[in-house]
Amino acid sequence: MSSPTPGTDLPVRWVDDDRSLAEVVRILLDEPAYGLDTEFMAERSYWPKLCLVQLSWRSGVALVDPFPCDVRALGEVLRNPATMITHAGASDLPILDRAIGERPAGLFDVQLAAGFVGLGTPSLASLVSVLLGIRLDKGEQLTDWSARPLSPAARRYAADDVAHLLALTAALRDRLEALGREAWATTECEHLRVTPPKAADPDTAWWRIKGASAMKGEEARIAQTVAAWRDRRARQLDVPPRFVLSELALAAVVRRPPRSTHDIGRLRGVSGLPAPAARELLAAVEEGRSLDPEQVRRPPRHEDLPELDAAVALLSAWVTELATADRIDKKLLATRDDVKDLVYGRPSRLDDGWRAERCGRELRKVLEGRAVVRLVDGGRRLRLEED
Repeated sequence: MSSPTPGTDLPVRWVDDDRSLAEVVRILLDEPAYGLDTEFMAERSYWPKLCLVQLSWRSGVALVDPFPCDVRALGEVLRNPATMITHAGASDLPILDRAIGERPAGLFDVQLAAGFVGLGTPSLASLVSVLLGIRLDKGEQLTDWSARPLSPAARRYAADDVAHLLALTAALRDRLEALGREAWATTECEHLRVTPPKAADPDTAWWRIKGASAMKGEEARIAQTVAAWRDRRARQLDVPPRFVLSELALAAVVRRPPRSTHDIGRLRGVSGLPAPAARELLAAVEEGRSLDPEQVRRPPRHEDLPELDAAVALLSAWVTELATADRIDKKLLATRDDVKDLVYGRPSRLDDGWRAERCGRELRKVLEGRAVVRLVDGGRRLRLEED
């Protein structure tokens, strides 16, 4: 069933069976570009739970209910040589990986592109307002997307998330072309498209415990094995790790390792642990006690030198000023960590590509003594000058 959506003339389809989804797939296979967004919930599961897939094309919008539909049918669309348009796609791509097993053949992220034309890192509502003069109603942001039926207001909200993506793309491409930055945006979108999500490693889950970097000896060994057990059990049950063992309980186990179920019951926050889980927890503690110290996966540490702090601060300040002058989102051009890596001779995003061209090579000249950064305009600006 189709209906008009406020702010756009595009009809909206609610898709809740495989036959209707197949029809949408056939439409999209003939399109050179399509918009895609997802709604998901992660409050009560280990893996984010896909609750809705929103799709748009030149003449329509579809809201696909993944509960009755086999969304793997959308894999054919993703494999098709067309451009998927999204906003803040870093959160959607891992969802597609897990639910469909595919990533798009081409990607244009309007939020990324906006960073190259002086618009910062805007929300979708802000971008639609600035570029299209349309005000989106964001009142349904806290909707329970797993609930059925979704209210008409929630459906309108979900449709708005994709209805304007093609128009935004056209407006952004015009601005990118005028500034000569199409290649930069294309590079970043492609990097986002092909970069897999960082795989969670149970053996490094203990790094998130407060004070982990200072742990030594048996405490570090037990922290590693107990946190790894908690993470693996959470995956198996598909619940957040805190549902297996709270952060408070995890810290208590690490600092006062139990030797019996009686000991477990005396630990703060651990009472009420099911008997099978209690036995597994004790086994994880014993594993930690006997773990070879060489097998402890310690958090990475860089030996930063205080005497280089001034260099990092100065070069970061110049990069910030350059980004402002160029109207590029500072985080896109270079973060402080990017500059620090360059100063310390570690691999950096500034080593090659458009970032090296725009500022990385200039920063290297300063580090090599072939250029200097001066205060000008009475200290109000920084200027990089070659010696």
